[in-house]
Amino acid sequence: MPANMRVVAIAYNRLCLFEFGVATELFGLPRPELGVPWYEYRVVAASQAPIRTIGGVTLSASTDLRHVERAGTIVLPGWQGIDIEPPSALLDAIRTAHNRGARIMSICSGVYVLAASGLLDGHAATTHWRYTDHLSSKYPKIDVQPNVLYVDNGQTLTSAGSAAGIDLGLHLIRRDHGSAVAAEVARRLVTPPQREGGQAQYFRTSRTLFETHDHRIADALLWAEANLEQSIAVPDLARRAHMSVRNFSRRFTDETGATPLAWILKQRLRRAQELLETTDVPLGDVAITCGFATVETMRHHFRRELGTSPTHYRTTFSRQEAGIPAQK
Repeated sequence: MPANMRVVAIAYNRLCLFEFGVATELFGLPRPELGVPWYEYRVVAASQAPIRTIGGVTLSASTDLRHVERAGTIVLPGWQGIDIEPPSALLDAIRTAHNRGARIMSICSGVYVLAASGLLDGHAATTHWRYTDHLSSKYPKIDVQPNVLYVDNGQTLTSAGSAAGIDLGLHLIRRDHGSAVAAEVARRLVTPPQREGGQAQYFRTSRTLFETHDHRIADALLWAEANLEQSIAVPDLARRAHMSVRNFSRRFTDETGATPLAWILKQRLRRAQELLETTDVPLGDVAITCGFATVETMRHHFRRELGTSPTHYRTTFSRQEAGIPAQK
């Protein structure tokens, strides 16, 4: 059996059962009908068993980390907390496996284990959009990709939210067995056979995207949020804050790590997302209301920042599709 076919999934206290189920469904179920050598699947506990999962289920698994060291593929199905450091013995076992040529695949917050091992330093990675800023801050040597479904660096593979683990797992199966086998596994899962890693995560830009302790800057941003239909330049914000343009820009970037124009764009996108979800206002009116001026400009920024079009976003997230009447 090729080394890559030996798959070990890491279990831990407060195990995320969905992510663990994804790993088990993809690699742990016997599939003799496919006519190809399938994976040898094992579960190893990161700490002393039994493992208590989220939801109250108790799981028993081997604690012998030598299985991890000898694995060809290691799956990290989430992690117990983004601020909880993984055990040093687990990190050592992962590094040993990687040095032997093993692949390490993380799902959602499982990237924090991979990041703590140092194996992502200097490489691209992703995780759920809620964690990307935190991951980037905690591990600045990692090139965090906030929008994509998954990243494949060859030996290290990371996925976004929980369901994106299915996409990454199918991608790995496609690498090992080809497109036809991966498509058949996807058919069994009743899921699309292929969503490319570069496809954007769908997420709502945050209303409180940046925090500032300077009330002058805060007042300027509140004014901007209330006047997004206008053409807003940095001098307009600086004037509202009673600061010079140079001082405003420097203070803003020092506190937030971004430029004022980047903040304005995020607010325009957030407002457009809200209107597309909750109203049936024509796209041209949405663009004007949010300060994009034209549908073409709005479409450009949606494609670049969210990886989709306004029309497709509305189709996907409109509350009318969920039976909630749209506002006029």
